[in-house]
Amino acid sequence: MDDKFKTLAKYNFWDGNIPELGYLRKSYTDNIFNYTGNKLVKVLVGQRRVGKSYLLRQIAKRLIDEGTDPKNILYNNKEFIGFDFINNYKVLEEVLEFYTSQLKPEGKKYLFIDEIQNVDGWEHFVNSHSQDYMEPYEIFVSGSNSKMLSGELATLLSGRYVNFEIFPFSFSEFVGITSGEFSKQNYIQYMEGGALPELFVLPNEETKRNYIAAIKDTVLLRDIIQRHSIKDPKLLEDVFIYLVNNASNLLSIANIVNFFKSNKRSTSYETVSNYIGFITDTFLAHKVERYNIKGKETISGNAKYYINDLAFRNFLYPGFGYGVGYKLENLVFLELRRAGYQVYVGTLGNKEVDFVASKGDRIIYVQCAYLLVDEETIRREYAPLEAIPDNYEKMVVSLDDLALPSNQGIKHFQAWNLNGVF
Repeated sequence: MDDKFKTLAKYNFWDGNIPELGYLRKSYTDNIFNYTGNKLVKVLVGQRRVGKSYLLRQIAKRLIDEGTDPKNILYNNKEFIGFDFINNYKVLEEVLEFYTSQLKPEGKKYLFIDEIQNVDGWEHFVNSHSQDYMEPYEIFVSGSNSKMLSGELATLLSGRYVNFEIFPFSFSEFVGITSGEFSKQNYIQYMEGGALPELFVLPNEETKRNYIAAIKDTVLLRDIIQRHSIKDPKLLEDVFIYLVNNASNLLSIANIVNFFKSNKRSTSYETVSNYIGFITDTFLAHKVERYNIKGKETISGNAKYYINDLAFRNFLYPGFGYGVGYKLENLVFLELRRAGYQVYVGTLGNKEVDFVASKGDRIIYVQCAYLLVDEETIRREYAPLEAIPDNYEKMVVSLDDLALPSNQGIKHFQAWNLNGVF
């Protein structure tokens, strides 16, 4: 265990060591810190490489800056080869016992476990130590699958955890990391690139393309194909490509099945449905249900899918027709989700509202448009919002150079000026 403990020391904050922290994502750390100082398990979920590891280390560093002894913090990341030996919760328990025997931390200890789904039986470890009143712990974990809390841990903790979904960089963070400004030119650059943190330290387009391809391959292989014993890996990748190239469009599984069958691909409704479910479980894409605004109920059947980062589109599959308006809609969706909203596609008769977003008592209706170039376009984009009979907030987001005045209570926002709007 002594040699393995050297690996722990390498990635922890002991003896003045400061692991790499990355770009400070203050909106996330502030939000997570609002839930510290208690026995709630803090769970960070999101696609691989969105920055969950950096956030865990940023939280640990903030605890230290606010007075916590570094020796009271234990961090490990199951993505690092040096931690491969921690393959189940019993070994994790041995590591914890060895850590406490060596460093002898006094008082509350803080445990940070990155990509915890790779530790068999991890829920037993978390449940035991998060509720231990004799030996106080506060636990922070991360994972790359949305279903990690749908099983035994959710039952064991029964509400004693809080969940944070982590997304790629927002435009505001893009401006911060590039030392830029909130402008249309920079927003277009943000839209035509990608927002995963590591992209901003890579030197050129080819390196970025290879990096994005590696992420896609890793998620599909390790998180889906191996975990679910996928029988047709090529079909799985093709389903993902289909979702990427049809993001922001209303889709039905039946139509996707027919598309593949028309291309001489043998598949079934159940297979495609399962593959899409696995893809959304790993946060590569997000499914958005339709919502009947008048009837105030969700509608089963057709749905929209938005990709978690436009880098998959921009670097891997740029040859397909894909309008700027669709990219804008995808980015606005992600911005709403970052702000903590539940998001739906609104329907009102034969009209469609891009987003019905709700958080607490606040409801926003959002319409996205590339450019409001003439009166006909303005009428077309504003009409669905004007038809909504209630008085909740209504807004149109576009890439126009000039912001339009409020129209019948409907506000117009330029996409690069959305910071703080949601």
